[in-house]
Amino acid sequence: MKKNTITKSMLVLASALLLTACSSKSSTASPDYELKNITFPLKKEVTLKFMTNTSTMAPKNPNEKLILKRLEKETGVHIDWTNYQSDFAEKRNLDISSGDLPDAIHNDGASDVELMSWAKQGVIVPVEDLIDKYMPNLKKILDENPEYRSLITAPDGHIYSFPWIEELGEGKESIHSVNDMAWINKEWLDKLGLEMPQTMDDLVKVLEAFKTQDPNGNGKADEIPISFINDGGNEDFKLLFGAYGEGDNDDHIVVENDGTVNFTADDDSYKEGVKFMRSLYEKGLIDTEAFEQDFNNYVSKGGDQLYGVYFTWDKANITGANDTYDVLPVLAGPDGRKHVTRTNNIGFSRDRMVITSANKNLELTAKWIDAQYAPLQSVQNNWGTYGDKKQQNIFEFDKTNQMLKHLPLEGKAPTEIRQKTEVGGPLAILDSYYGKVTTMPDDAKWRLDILKENYVPYMDNEEIYPKVFMEEKDLDKLAQIEADMKDYVSRKRSEWITKGNIDKEWDSYKAELKKYGLDDYVKIKQTYYDDYKKSQK
Repeated sequence: MKKNTITKSMLVLASALLLTACSSKSSTASPDYELKNITFPLKKEVTLKFMTNTSTMAPKNPNEKLILKRLEKETGVHIDWTNYQSDFAEKRNLDISSGDLPDAIHNDGASDVELMSWAKQGVIVPVEDLIDKYMPNLKKILDENPEYRSLITAPDGHIYSFPWIEELGEGKESIHSVNDMAWINKEWLDKLGLEMPQTMDDLVKVLEAFKTQDPNGNGKADEIPISFINDGGNEDFKLLFGAYGEGDNDDHIVVENDGTVNFTADDDSYKEGVKFMRSLYEKGLIDTEAFEQDFNNYVSKGGDQLYGVYFTWDKANITGANDTYDVLPVLAGPDGRKHVTRTNNIGFSRDRMVITSANKNLELTAKWIDAQYAPLQSVQNNWGTYGDKKQQNIFEFDKTNQMLKHLPLEGKAPTEIRQKTEVGGPLAILDSYYGKVTTMPDDAKWRLDILKENYVPYMDNEEIYPKVFMEEKDLDKLAQIEADMKDYVSRKRSEWITKGNIDKEWDSYKAELKKYGLDDYVKIKQTYYDDYKKSQK
């Protein structure tokens, strides 16, 4: 709670200091090159200065990436990167507050609250005119897909940031419809002669067998029946709650089929889901480190094949691309119902690049950014490239068809390979690109097939909550409520699983949520959902 308050205060201070810094010309942006009617490659190389955020698996200097080496040659623009590979948001805000403004912030990761605050304080500039004048690649995408233009347009009518778009299926069949897929050790099932669980009761019996019958055969009783990263997004266990009713997702928000926006973490079905996890804890079936482990620790145990059941986006990232683990089917609850709660995610985010007010080369910067939206460039920026002689490649390039074809991952974790070479940032990959610009990644096709066969039939809710862009006052209100309420929800869930007492404390818990502002929270969400639906008619 205190941390969130400090962060917000820092943002306000940063914005205020920035105005002073800009006026005293202490920014670190590039000089004005006075370039007009620009075409690439430039006759004489110039430099733009960007701040970015990359994985620690990637080179410290992004210019070592083959994608960016090629892009520099194709454009004649050298990028001078300030790259923060850890604590990015804090360092980004400190640079802003000190007046160290680059020309643009790449992979900016700004929340809607931050975007609107930066815009209001003059940290960043509106870019809709730049899109119309200098960015034909992005303009074409927005003209042909007006829903994306709507999603990046702020309530004041301006566009302040450039989006990331990755279409992989749509609606319930989108690859983003479920993030925390459950995986079960099929080898252990076979070794113990157990059937694949079909109900929550079946799952308990299987986990008990995993704990007591030494399925890995080493005599050490080191098997971990079920593991997760508590509140870990893709690695959380919330998928199981669907067996008891509405279930849960990372936002604790679902849209009912009558259009009602519902907060899930005060629902009786949520309570029953927590009680189920408590029963597993009491039986000693939950990983003793599940409530404190980080991703590296989670992966380490996964690599040793110690899990009976665990949760993640793609098993290859945790236990490897092998046949040891299979997807756990959607399990029936006490009343026989099978239900999957959809995430409120689509392959879209607003926060992939902003141009700062210190930038004196707007046309040049806009055209460099627009080059990222060229189909072949976007595909590489998102996943990686081809022709790299120093490390494993993501693609081979079919020169005849001018098409990027995904290569086999060769047993490597997808994230490990991609994070070394990808660029991220502003890009767009549309469903229409598959088969023309690129092939679909094997792991994505595999995952889509699993979702369609196992999960989609049990997605009862027809709609998800859209990524609406709210008014600043409402963003502030929601941020204030969330800062305390979401921490409280998370803390109580952990306490109830490890210590019990949910029945005794349930009414006081719901009363506390109301004190935090839950009613106002849901009301604001409902208003924007209703307005969004009207705008789509």
